[in-house]
Amino acid sequence: MKANTFVYDVGSTYTKLSAFTVNKGEINFIARTQVPTTIDDIGKGFQNARRNIEKADGCEISKEVMIFSSSSAAGGLRMVALGYMPRVTAKAAKEVAMSAGARVLEIISQEDQVEFRIQVLREIKPDIILLAGGTDGGDKDSLIENAQNIVKAEVKSVVIIAGNKNAQPEVERILKANSIETIRVPNVMPNIHELIAKPAREAIHGQFIKQITKAKGLKKMTSQISNNKVIPTPGAVLLAAELLAKGTHKEEGVGDVLVIDVGGATTDVHSVLPELEKLSIEERGLLVNNEKQTTYRTVEGNLGLRVSATGIIDTVGPEGALAKVDKKGDDLEEKIVEYAHFLERNTEHVGKTELEKEFDIALAISAIEIALKRHAGYIARNFDPLMGVAPGTPVGRDLRKVKYVIAVGGIFAYSSPEIRRYVLEKAFKNPGISLLPEVPCFVFDDKYIMYAIGVLAQEYPDMTLRFAKKYFKLEEESE
Repeated sequence: MKANTFVYDVGSTYTKLSAFTVNKGEINFIARTQVPTTIDDIGKGFQNARRNIEKADGCEISKEVMIFSSSSAAGGLRMVALGYMPRVTAKAAKEVAMSAGARVLEIISQEDQVEFRIQVLREIKPDIILLAGGTDGGDKDSLIENAQNIVKAEVKSVVIIAGNKNAQPEVERILKANSIETIRVPNVMPNIHELIAKPAREAIHGQFIKQITKAKGLKKMTSQISNNKVIPTPGAVLLAAELLAKGTHKEEGVGDVLVIDVGGATTDVHSVLPELEKLSIEERGLLVNNEKQTTYRTVEGNLGLRVSATGIIDTVGPEGALAKVDKKGDDLEEKIVEYAHFLERNTEHVGKTELEKEFDIALAISAIEIALKRHAGYIARNFDPLMGVAPGTPVGRDLRKVKYVIAVGGIFAYSSPEIRRYVLEKAFKNPGISLLPEVPCFVFDDKYIMYAIGVLAQEYPDMTLRFAKKYFKLEEESE
């Protein structure tokens, strides 16, 4: 079969390329490669990856190839989310931005002092500001005041206006009068029971492609892409998780899915719980509580196996990390600390000695366990009369019934089946009070193509879902 579809992922360190055949209602994986990202000209990395694919055994390339892409180059979009109430519209703005795959560097609410809000905008200099606040027909003043604060901060950000629809025309007028680019989308929280993420998410993705074309060679790269879209890589992974869990109009999904994506800089956890879409308004309550959202993503920016390796040691301690692989001793503690510092300076290093490989496993288990417990809810141990919580009450996102746990990242793609299963089993071994899956079925992204599944799903949803279920052997697991 000839490959007629390429899906690239342009990262800060590596450019990945996966080749597929899309034909007669079916998608087949052909080959995959990765090459160092050429920072001086991204297009060179594109070409190098294609040359590698052309050399792959059994891989023929069609004369006409469809090209799609995701990217995490330059670390993704820098975003600030503004809202009205910190536990309502401000949090809703954050969840929308996170689900789009952006880096949310600050969440600002009306409770923050005006001077603080302006200072944050000036210091962060975000690429995009997601401006929310007020339900439709509710508060208008906060949205207008924050528009004025954006003007005072003198930032060059693009502002996505996603608040009270009745205040949006005035907000747009204020910003445009000061030459600030704006995009209006439906309110992310039209009422306190409803979160509408898709229009704002699509606006963020649209801005993403405009922003990354500023990088060297990316403008030329984007001109080659068949659908003129570049999706942020974390957003692509989340889109793949949503496809698998929720399915399409024609193809049934597999139900609750938990995705663990371990990278060099961050550990991302995505959970999609389709059953939550069926909740009544009374059962749902305030949707901004993450336990009631169908889709939820968390990012641990200090837990990565290379760029953020010392963040893992800082969090669990060298003794705690070594305990994950049943090791201890002052000498080993010094060595794992030295190794973490070495990795941050040498992010392309691959563990060579047995000790380095054990350290990598220890860091991975530690990062995953921490990230999971921060993402999941817990069993309350104390009375909280204000929240109406008694000891033994589940609080937060309940993942206990989740069946499929999909593991993504180099530690899983390049390790033996025994090691990668060991990593997950150890990470899930001691849930404590956390509401983690009780009987998880571990599946692995062997080819490192979860991002490609998310990208292809935007063009061929039914075919991609059938391919994804076959690739992860989920249909076999259900039998």
